[in-house]
Amino acid sequence: MYVNESNTLQLIALLKKHNIKKVVASPGNTNISFIGSIQEDPFFQIYSCVDERSAAYIACGLSEESNEPVVLSCTGATAARNYPSGLTEAFYRKLPIVAITSSQAFGRVGQLFPQFTDRNVISNDVAKESVQIPYPYSEEEKWSNNIKINKVLLQLKGKDKGPVHINIETLFSSDFSVKTLPEERAIMKFYNNDKLPNIKAQKVCIFVGSHSKFTMELQNAIDEFCEKYNAIVLCDQTSNYKGKYRILGGLVAAQSDYDAACKYADLYIHIGEISGSYYLFKKGIFWRVNEDGEIRDPFRLLESVFEMNELDFFNYYNSLVSKKKNTYFDEWKMENKKIESMIEELPLSNAWMCQQTAHRLPQNSVLHLAILNSLRSWNLFDTPNSVYSYSNVGGFGIDGCISSCVGASLVNKQKLYFCVSGDLATFYDLNVLGNRHIGNNFRLLVSNNGTGFEMHCKGSIGSEFDYAEADRFFCAGGHFGSQSRLLLRHFAEDLGFDYIKAETKEEYLNNIEYFVDPNLHEKPLIFEVFVNPKDDEFAYNATKRTITSNKAVAKKVAKKVLGNKGYNSIKKMIKG
Repeated sequence: MYVNESNTLQLIALLKKHNIKKVVASPGNTNISFIGSIQEDPFFQIYSCVDERSAAYIACGLSEESNEPVVLSCTGATAARNYPSGLTEAFYRKLPIVAITSSQAFGRVGQLFPQFTDRNVISNDVAKESVQIPYPYSEEEKWSNNIKINKVLLQLKGKDKGPVHINIETLFSSDFSVKTLPEERAIMKFYNNDKLPNIKAQKVCIFVGSHSKFTMELQNAIDEFCEKYNAIVLCDQTSNYKGKYRILGGLVAAQSDYDAACKYADLYIHIGEISGSYYLFKKGIFWRVNEDGEIRDPFRLLESVFEMNELDFFNYYNSLVSKKKNTYFDEWKMENKKIESMIEELPLSNAWMCQQTAHRLPQNSVLHLAILNSLRSWNLFDTPNSVYSYSNVGGFGIDGCISSCVGASLVNKQKLYFCVSGDLATFYDLNVLGNRHIGNNFRLLVSNNGTGFEMHCKGSIGSEFDYAEADRFFCAGGHFGSQSRLLLRHFAEDLGFDYIKAETKEEYLNNIEYFVDPNLHEKPLIFEVFVNPKDDEFAYNATKRTITSNKAVAKKVAKKVLGNKGYNSIKKMIKG
């Protein structure tokens, strides 16, 4: 029987999943929840040692001779202070020891509770990893505990193995009535020389977060993989994969009232870093491929980590099978085309500007996007294949989007660099426009809606507030001249920029060809577009509810043509 403390149950379940069975236990009250739960489980091999210093050295000898990981378990007070000598030995010999120190409630640190010591900080050469496992009071905390336990147990293997430390909180429960352990997710790790798992999935999605330019060799390997495994490469504008099977999935994924079947694959292979698109994956298996070997689990579906070069990974799997026909890519392309064709007429907005501009960007130019509204809008419509795109999604902050583009533009003075930014992000980073190194290859498109639109849009708490009320503080309306038609113009022209503006669709379309002209102009260029924030909101909602909004339009037209009576008589026949 096991204790009814969920964090202890998680730990025991994952020890078993990772096949860690040898335990050296020292007596005490605080670790009864753990030891009392495992001492009757035939899976575990438990040895007793009263002196914790001796226990740590016993674990070293036991691990070295058996070539297996060994768990240490001790109580509270100063018990854990006796482990460092043996753990230091394990550290420099790279022995896989798991020091599990049981603790009273973590909030008692510094509150003069008896038999309680602070274990938040340990010496550098005592453990490779040290984690705190609190008693979880929410699903978020359970998920976090699962990741932390998996992470430290994986540190026992591989090239940089060594001892780890788990400090686990106990409630001192005396209820040992739990009959079965929970089904905990074990995350596995594979290395270059391992036998890698087979791919049996019918549909595979290579999901690419922000990524540096792909070498032609890697791009070709991914294309070959897609052909052989019925796979697509799901991208956002920061992914920079430009191969045959690229899918910019922002429009399909954004639909709030329609769940396209193509969104769901059996296996997802995650490469790159943070994604600039808020994709949601509800099911499927995730594999993470990265040389850092770290657990990255933004979708909470991670099953395996492959600590290896991406090219090695794809070359390995390409060598296993012969060519097959790819149908999944066609499914995605048709879905994308269908939804894009159903977008109703959008007002002058960030989304509409992207719709009119993305395909017009010159070949071999570079695009930098400010985060959130600009990036989200430009993830809906694709750019030419030779255009590479970037955004500051590492820290995902408002600062520095224009500066990053300016910095990039210094590398090649013959190449055009475009930046798209909202007004708050622009004025936040305004001082860079005074930099004397800016050349005539830099162009900035500013969507000025006079507010922090992100806090107004549906899904944000701010959308529940009246516009004027929200603009007072958390949407920051009214700053920077309240959409002044002169402020940015004078600033730009006084600094030697060319400046153009638009307040209507017609003005925008009249100016856009000049903005995207593939030839270098005499001066760097700023194109400021004045947008009504409510039009931005309408466009945002319309692109998220493309199919729903078009049904509403169809219904309205049908009633107008047929009348209510005629419409009601045939409404069951109306589809799509």
